[in-house]
Amino acid sequence: MSTFEYKKVLADIPHKPGVYQYWDAEDTLIYIGKAKDLRNRVGSYFISDKQLNGKTRVLVSKIRKITFTIVDTEIDAWLLENSLIKKHQPRYNIMLKDDKTYPWIIIKKEPFPRVFWTRNMVKDGSTYFGPYASVHMMHTILDVIKETYSLRTCSLPLTEKNIHDGKFKVCLEYQIGNCKGPCQAYQDAADYDRNIEEIKDILNGKIGSVIKEVKQIVKDAAADLNFELAHQYQKKLLVLEKYQSKSTVVSSSITNIDVVSIASDERYAFVNYLKVMNGSIIQTQTIEIKKKLDETDEELLTLAITEFRTKFNSTSKEIVIPFEISLEDKNIKFTVPKLGEKKNLLELSQKNVLFFKKEKLNQYEKLNPDLRTDRILTQLQKDLGLSELPKHIECFDNSNFQGAYPVSAIVVFKDAKPSKKDYRHFNVKTVEGPNDFATMEEAVYRRYKRMLEEEGTLPQLIIIDGGKGQLSSAVSSLKKLGIEHKVAIVGIAKRLEELFFPNDPYPLYLDKKSESLKLIQQLRDEAHRFGITFHRKKRDQGTLKTELEDIEGIGKTTADKLLRHFKSVKKIREADPTELQKVLNKAQVVALTNYFKKDSKPTSAD
Repeated sequence: MSTFEYKKVLADIPHKPGVYQYWDAEDTLIYIGKAKDLRNRVGSYFISDKQLNGKTRVLVSKIRKITFTIVDTEIDAWLLENSLIKKHQPRYNIMLKDDKTYPWIIIKKEPFPRVFWTRNMVKDGSTYFGPYASVHMMHTILDVIKETYSLRTCSLPLTEKNIHDGKFKVCLEYQIGNCKGPCQAYQDAADYDRNIEEIKDILNGKIGSVIKEVKQIVKDAAADLNFELAHQYQKKLLVLEKYQSKSTVVSSSITNIDVVSIASDERYAFVNYLKVMNGSIIQTQTIEIKKKLDETDEELLTLAITEFRTKFNSTSKEIVIPFEISLEDKNIKFTVPKLGEKKNLLELSQKNVLFFKKEKLNQYEKLNPDLRTDRILTQLQKDLGLSELPKHIECFDNSNFQGAYPVSAIVVFKDAKPSKKDYRHFNVKTVEGPNDFATMEEAVYRRYKRMLEEEGTLPQLIIIDGGKGQLSSAVSSLKKLGIEHKVAIVGIAKRLEELFFPNDPYPLYLDKKSESLKLIQQLRDEAHRFGITFHRKKRDQGTLKTELEDIEGIGKTTADKLLRHFKSVKKIREADPTELQKVLNKAQVVALTNYFKKDSKPTSAD
């Protein structure tokens, strides 16, 4: 805990909304936070060490000074915090920084305004739309505008006086039909400005109203027998409808709302933003946040909302979010939808953020495979409620054939990968007949008794292939060894992939697609494969030896010698007398040859 005398400072901090700032011994600003109640929030940092996570304890240990700023509302604190973090960039604050500057579409403030894109905002009275996180989307919109409207692209100063004085001549753009020649007064300002107003509607997501107006012009022109004008606007209508069909359109009743969703893990959070205007999604972006102090999803979502609304100049009065947040503002409505179009929009945002998260994590894991291992094991620890990260896992499986040749096998995974040099199998010594529970109890006892004697490291997790019975038998062995509280153990039943825990009558069901269940299944299947392989070998050897021992003059020792030399009964049967004499005497060779002549049926090894 910090040696900082926080109680004296805390007494001077009011119970009001505001922003607090932590400074270290070098008088460096190390953290900025917001609060609905400054004293309660700051005081929460100086509680028992056990109630703080490791990163927060480090932060608190460095605090030597606290300053604060009181504001009127929590929303003001929210905005001030975001502004100060961007300005000072404290070490322990999350940084929401883009690796590039996003472009805008500008309608230039000038006579006969040009429409083009730029990455630099200049406060000259021009109108800016964006920024566009998708450059492709921006160019698509500009292509629609260029194809639909004849606008000038030159930078000539088209003042009324310059045009009247005839200072300019039309260029090639006029000749090919891309411009109507306002430089020589072939197009008046009123007609040009009508086009600009329609373009503004398109950029604001009001393409439906533009299409409606164009349809009316086509209809009126056709009624007046002005077929040239009707044809001109009919082409414009086709372009606009084609663009509208490619746009993400929702209910036209939804106007000017923001939609935000989040997906996170232990290290990163990803937040998606959709800006909806007049029934269309006109802006979208997903950002990545690297956690600093194990921040909650609510804290991260709140911070991201501020960033998005500032970046996209949002004035929406409603924000759709996936869960309730404590932020309150009389001018903004926070909605957690249950049904309808807003629910569909939230689900679309969540699909985007989950896809972005998956792609990003895949990129990181390709560069650093250990990240995938840590993620899978951390998820397994969380799903099973383990106290330790299960870097060392062991799985047991039994095999027998109608009660004969019982064996147990154990496979070992370290860092979520098979460690085959640590695999072991056991010939059951104390169990008579087909008793799967007793076989499991013996195998588990022998495994960990030896491990304790050799002062080996116990695994963090033991998996038993079987249900409650096998699990109880394994736990019984752990109790005999006094380690039942030192290692976690779980049983997996094959039929429904149920996971059983000691002293819990109810099984746990993991999502069939979860990586935790896939890892457990991989362990179980590997233990089964390893056990079956050993069991078959033992069973076959036992069957073959019994067959050879039935031959007069050949006992167990001789049968062992034959199998070691020839490897199978088939090769023994096909061997000539000279080969057989390398292992057998003459009488045994005669007996063996006569036996195979009488019995021409294939043996179990064929």
